Amino acid sequence: MKIKLLYVLVLFSGCIYAQQDAQFTQYMYNTININPAYAGSRGSLNVFALHRTQWVGLDGAPVTSTLSVNTPIKESNLGLGVSIISDKIGPSEETNISVDMAYSINTSDNFKLSFGIKASANLLNIDFNKLAKYDSNDNIFAYNVDNRFSPNIGVGLYYHSDKTYVGISAPNLLETRHFDRYASAGSNSHLANEKIHYYLIAGHVFDLNPNVKFKPSVLTKVVQGAPLQVDVSGNFMINDKFVAGVAYRWSAALSGMVGFQVNNSWFIGYGYDLETTRLTNYNSGSHEIFLRYELFKNYNKIISPRFF
Repeated sequence: MKIKLLYVLVLFSGCIYAQQDAQFTQYMYNTININPAYAGSRGSLNVFALHRTQWVGLDGAPVTSTLSVNTPIKESNLGLGVSIISDKIGPSEETNISVDMAYSINTSDNFKLSFGIKASANLLNIDFNKLAKYDSNDNIFAYNVDNRFSPNIGVGLYYHSDKTYVGISAPNLLETRHFDRYASAGSNSHLANEKIHYYLIAGHVFDLNPNVKFKPSVLTKVVQGAPLQVDVSGNFMINDKFVAGVAYRWSAALSGMVGFQVNNSWFIGYGYDLETTRLTNYNSGSHEIFLRYELFKNYNKIISPRFF
């Protein structure tokens, strides 16, 4: 009961700020959600679906699903992407729909620099009837939030080759107020106030031998009012088919990841998070599974599967 009460207080307190964007352990395969400049960078039509169940066993814990499609535009330097994220936390449900556009320029024979812009729409629903109300007369819970619409824009840079990438982005630049019950009365009671998240990602693929590749990667997230978040991971790819690795979210979780390249088009992956905080006493970990499909126009150009 105490952990449930704490969870509700963190979610709805007007004085507490935390990281709001959905988090993913296998972020290296899901870059377009945080960086619009990734759109079209793989050189093929790319369809990506992921489902994450966080903190299993804890009532009201986050459940996130995402679906994205991105592709280069024929005979141009442009890339286009569309993404949908559904994020459920306690009594709240958020749906984010975004459109990404990227423009790439060749900086050398191997590297490209991509500039991206994101336009998104967020729909927020909060059903206060799902809460255990200790004061049934509290007016703050009198009316639910139904399809509260908030637009936003974001930007990103992505510098990459077939083996190296560095990116910086801010997917939501507008600090919109999704839900502000008492704003008309002049009080400061913003119960869902979007904050700007800044992301820095980087990774490199090392060829250890003809059959084994190793890719370390890092994601750093900065947002006002929350601790710096750093995710560090290392993945091995064997025979261009099997992927296995570990990740560590600084002062938060230790993760294991596996993947399998079924053929040139299909790749499936799974990740498991084990909390390293006291929260581990109240849940049995987090599960994440994804499926990626790519449509290549010329399979002869694909020497080996991309690692990111």
